[in-house]
Amino acid sequence: MLDRKHDLSITRQAKLLGISRGTVCCLPRPASDADLALMRRIDELHLQHPFMGARMLRDQLTREGVHVGRRHLRTLVKRMGIEALAPQPGTSKAAPGNKIYPYLLRKLFIIRANQVWALVTTCIPMAKGFVYLTAVVDVASRRVLTHNVAVTLEACHAREIMQEALAQYGTPEIVNTDQGSQFMADEFTEVVLAKGCKLSMDGRGSWRDNVFVERIWRSVKYERVYLKACDSVNAARADIADYFAWYNTQRPHSNLERITPEHVYLNLLPKLSEAA
Repeated sequence: MLDRKHDLSITRQAKLLGISRGTVCCLPRPASDADLALMRRIDELHLQHPFMGARMLRDQLTREGVHVGRRHLRTLVKRMGIEALAPQPGTSKAAPGNKIYPYLLRKLFIIRANQVWALVTTCIPMAKGFVYLTAVVDVASRRVLTHNVAVTLEACHAREIMQEALAQYGTPEIVNTDQGSQFMADEFTEVVLAKGCKLSMDGRGSWRDNVFVERIWRSVKYERVYLKACDSVNAARADIADYFAWYNTQRPHSNLERITPEHVYLNLLPKLSEAA
């Protein structure tokens, strides 16, 4: 009905149609090439130094010859969905309608497969834009059980990979997540609790709570994502699926005595005689 290329302004067209100018939404603009390059560097710095906030990131970029305003940098960081791992103001206040579950892994010896699963989301840069990667990881073996690459942070994506993991690998004792909106939504928590699992959540700004999964993100980004930029969401899905297949079955893990995560996972499963 409205023609943005018409000689008449949008305000005038809206007035002639008898509608409010405020109801006419602006078309979203894609990120510029400069912003995409900046977002990639921000993601690299965040992965290396997760404690860096907007000011420190700005100062670090300035030292590298990249000049960007702190407000613009904060906008990009918010768009990427990353947050400095440091104490934040008001972190003890729960969002309305969302229940925060206590952190259950402190001083817990995790020695069995399917004892604890962890779910975390990270931002994956592409040649044009970015996607969100969410994975279910067995903590004892570091094996990536299921994962999802999506363009949004909706709870349905976390729910789907959780249901897939439960169907393929059984039921864990504890499921640990961060306090992301996709993990605090009833759509996700109901799936976990319905299976009799205990739900655990990282403290806000507590980097130690999910450091083992952050190490997996570092591996996938430096060993695959940063080496080549995928030009589509489907290409990113295929590339990351290929990486995790190699990571689980072929890549020796330094914290697992140079054994692959899949080998450790199978060894740590309860034996049939014990299960009986």
